[in-house]
Amino acid sequence: MEKDKPDNIVYSDEKGYHASILPYATNVGAPLIKIDDLVSWKSRGISNVNKEFENKFNELKMQYQNLIEEFEWNELVYNSRFSFEPVIGEVYHLYRGDDGINFLSLISPNEWNKEHIGTFKLNSDKKWIVLHKNDIIF
Repeated sequence: MEKDKPDNIVYSDEKGYHASILPYATNVGAPLIKIDDLVSWKSRGISNVNKEFENKFNELKMQYQNLIEEFEWNELVYNSRFSFEPVIGEVYHLYRGDDGINFLSLISPNEWNKEHIGTFKLNSDKKWIVLHKNDIIF
């Protein structure tokens, strides 16, 4: 079967010459119609999002570890022995006694020779803030 029209002419039996109503250019000098490479776009997007999720996860993990450590220090101080009511904003020192029981004191570590565990300050939420800590394994 032989064609009446050349390949670069837009013609059909139903519509006739309809190049002017098409949403894309049809002449030979028109820009190339190219399909975007969505696979590489998706893989770059997935890689970026996964990296962001990983960073957020590591940030939350670090916050969790800090919270656990803060909890353990507060538990250690609250379970220690002290015979006074701590004042908010004051600095206190935690020591391990000769009997192995921890106790809280106002006396700083350079004023006597006791095993110093850490230095703390009581905040308005009744939470002990660590100012200085020695290596302690919980």
